[in-house]
Amino acid sequence: MSDLGLDTLSIIKYPDPRLRKVCETIVDFDDSLRALAVRMVELMNQAEGIGLAAPQVGILKRLFVCGVVGKPDAWMAFVNPTLADLDGPTDSAEEGCLSIPDVNVTIRRPISCRIDAQDLDGNPIAYEASELMARCWQHECDHLQGRLIVDRMSPADQVANRRALKRLESKFRG
Repeated sequence: MSDLGLDTLSIIKYPDPRLRKVCETIVDFDDSLRALAVRMVELMNQAEGIGLAAPQVGILKRLFVCGVVGKPDAWMAFVNPTLADLDGPTDSAEEGCLSIPDVNVTIRRPISCRIDAQDLDGNPIAYEASELMARCWQHECDHLQGRLIVDRMSPADQVANRRALKRLESKFRG
């Protein structure tokens, strides 16, 4: 992975087809991976988000970054993540997405989960979270599988967001 052009990366918008791709496993843990994660954090913070997955910047690799609740300058990177312990109680909450501006969707997800991943050096990491952080991890892992919040819309959300989605589709077509 080359870090050439990282300064030109930006958050891609729906319906860009790259958002629908299943991402590849990362095998090279090098300075360019770290530089990509740092750039993703910059973009996430500029957009006032709490998480950003590599496909959202057009990089089809299994990486996402997220902020740390209660620590505004802290962030974490998760490489090749998998989720576990998803069979507990669920809750519905509204979610947005930096790649789908002006669209909010009520999504039912497990309240807590565990994540197993690698850090930017390739070391195994595992964490447990609940509430907002667990929801963020699940949302970002969806991106790595090519799934979007629009795929989880209820009929009411489809109606409520129809115009915003049509605007994004028209803008994408140019």
